[in-house]
Amino acid sequence: MRVKVLSRNPDDYVRETKLDLQRVPRNYDPVLHPFEVAREYVRALNATKLERVFAKPFLSSLDGHRDGVNCMAKHPKSLSTVLSGACDGEVKIWNLTQRKCIRTIQAHEGFVRGMCARFCGTSFFTVGDDKTVKQWKMESPEYGEEEEPIHTILGKTVYTGIDHHWKEPVFATCGHQVDIWDEQRTSPKCSLTWGFDSISSVKFNPIETYLLGSCASDRNIVLYDMRKSTPLKKVILNMRTNTLCWNPMEAFIFTAANEDYNLYTFDMRFLESPVMVHMDHVSAVLDVDYSPTGKEFVSASFDKSIRIFPVDKGHSREVYHTKRMQHVITVKWTSDNKYILCGSDEMNIRLWKANASEKLGVLAPREKAAMNYNQKLKEKFQFHPQIRRIARHRHLPKSIYCQIKEQRIMKEARRRKEMNRRKHSKPGSVPFVPERKKHIVAVVK
Repeated sequence: MRVKVLSRNPDDYVRETKLDLQRVPRNYDPVLHPFEVAREYVRALNATKLERVFAKPFLSSLDGHRDGVNCMAKHPKSLSTVLSGACDGEVKIWNLTQRKCIRTIQAHEGFVRGMCARFCGTSFFTVGDDKTVKQWKMESPEYGEEEEPIHTILGKTVYTGIDHHWKEPVFATCGHQVDIWDEQRTSPKCSLTWGFDSISSVKFNPIETYLLGSCASDRNIVLYDMRKSTPLKKVILNMRTNTLCWNPMEAFIFTAANEDYNLYTFDMRFLESPVMVHMDHVSAVLDVDYSPTGKEFVSASFDKSIRIFPVDKGHSREVYHTKRMQHVITVKWTSDNKYILCGSDEMNIRLWKANASEKLGVLAPREKAAMNYNQKLKEKFQFHPQIRRIARHRHLPKSIYCQIKEQRIMKEARRRKEMNRRKHSKPGSVPFVPERKKHIVAVVK
């Protein structure tokens, strides 16, 4: 005679302490759970709604500057230290954990045009309207010691930007030309130029560290190789590019912030057309910075808002604005991928969460598990109309909302005009130009 016996391991259903939740044995056979999808949909809907309820991205405002914030730099070794330069020549060093200024330097006469930290974090460089490049110690001076730069280089023209090499004691400045300097010398190692217009920004590639990119006011983006001491190639766009930023994870990818309200992500090997055109801003884009993961970037615009874009999407996933925030000049994404800093015209630096609804502080294991479960549910049902509508909805200031509406009408009118022209022209005489190629004038090698 055969007898069937239930065999259970007590570890699977007995609680360790009486404070624990009861363990319930579960059978995952889908036949036994006919309403699983419906139940998960409701959970996903609730999770999406709660995400919007808890989206409170603004953390704090660092005030202390007496003029607009013109540039910022991150400390390469310390997450809590950030540097900022203002339009009155003042440089401040901030402690983000205490949210206060720990040091103030009157660095230049006129604007501080650019700043960058040395790769080891012991010093930083500033350039200003007084035609000087100055190197400063990162530590505060001792008691009784005067606030003096380590080195001062007096140039012939105004420098508009500076960036430091990621591994060597070399830095690059830009103005009428791109100069590459050795820290020990008072004259540039080499000068790179292509065209005659002033250059607004220069950036070293973080992976292929000998590559540089620069933006000139004659609508060019020029790429240089430090080893060859000659320009590699340039791409000419319809309008001027204000700055660019290299992707920290993909060596050949960079994103350019343009005056025509768009951002363009290029692969430097194929400059004929951008990899992606990012549209959403309603005024000139003034600055851009990548997240350390290389999957997203943040842009600052003249329209008084900052936006977060995924690298592979044409539209932003998040827009941040406040009533008091004016034109945003500079933006930085912190090295721990959690926060965003933006400096604007009205003398404030604002600290934002990179993920608007993220809970700060230590999470309990059950909280973490619930959060991950909700995230997966939201991903599973992200294309359902109701969930998509709630997840995409953002409140915008009236000025931006009206401008978006106006631009939509203008874009539709242009499309209609082109369609009519094509309809009443000889077949093939009005070609279809893809959106990515519309904004590129030429590529020169």
